[in-house]
Amino acid sequence: MAEDNWERKALERLASDIVVERRRARRWTIFFRLAGFALLFVIALSLVTLAGIGHRVCLHECTAVVHVDGEIDRNARASAETLIAGLKQAYEYPQVKGVLVVINSPGGSPVQAGLVYDEIRRLRSKHPDKPTFAVVEELAASGGYYIAAGAERIYVDKASIVGSIGVIMQSFGVVEAMDKLGIERRVITAGENKDFLDPFLPLEARQVEHIRTMLADVHKQFIEAVRSGRGDKLKESPELYSGLVWTGARAVELGLADAIGSVDYVAREVIKAEEVVDFTPEEAISERLARRFGTTLARWVGYELRLPRFSGYALR
Repeated sequence: MAEDNWERKALERLASDIVVERRRARRWTIFFRLAGFALLFVIALSLVTLAGIGHRVCLHECTAVVHVDGEIDRNARASAETLIAGLKQAYEYPQVKGVLVVINSPGGSPVQAGLVYDEIRRLRSKHPDKPTFAVVEELAASGGYYIAAGAERIYVDKASIVGSIGVIMQSFGVVEAMDKLGIERRVITAGENKDFLDPFLPLEARQVEHIRTMLADVHKQFIEAVRSGRGDKLKESPELYSGLVWTGARAVELGLADAIGSVDYVAREVIKAEEVVDFTPEEAISERLARRFGTTLARWVGYELRLPRFSGYALR
């Protein structure tokens, strides 16, 4: 009987040891799997980040391209910070023979567009051996055209939309609707004009005049930039700066553009470097998440120093 108990206990200890060993092995397996997934995630995130800031590959002579896509805004892909970073990298790359700014934009912030325009002019002066051309694909309106005017020459498709040299500030009003619904607007300000352009208050003539003066100043800056960039190529007329747009073919006639041509055509026939390399910085995942978090956080702030509420102030 004692021998049987000894064998039973030995078997129990052996079984217990086997169970403990299997549990330990399972834990290590789970740990290594999680560590492997974490390592793969870190590598993938690093590659995406490096893709946004790293140098592009140009083995021989090439034409650098920087894309201006969508609205020109500080928090958009077509921000001055992003575009200028791509332009600087393109100009500093030894194998780049010329730079193309490829535009598909309805416009946006006059500040952001002006910063890119100024930087293009500065880089052109610093690197005179690398010609800089703008290529309009679908649309170069307002702020998009502002940027294009900084290039040496502007190429368009015959059906491109070009122009809209003007400035706009948009708002809306619901004063009568509030009266009909019996809604009372309550707002407290420090500064008699702090609530101007509030959609819940009637417009005051002196405030409207102030806005018109401000927009006229920005419009003048825009016109001066276009004239400086295009020079005597422009066929001067009042309509040119009225906010109208034209087809690419008509833009060439008006001097808003130089010729019909695509990215491949300009790279091959004008710059003489057929290989096209995209130097537009890609937005890193970390930056995208940070911007979205910042936007969400801003929505939680209820007390702030801010401009009047209006739907837009832009070159478009």
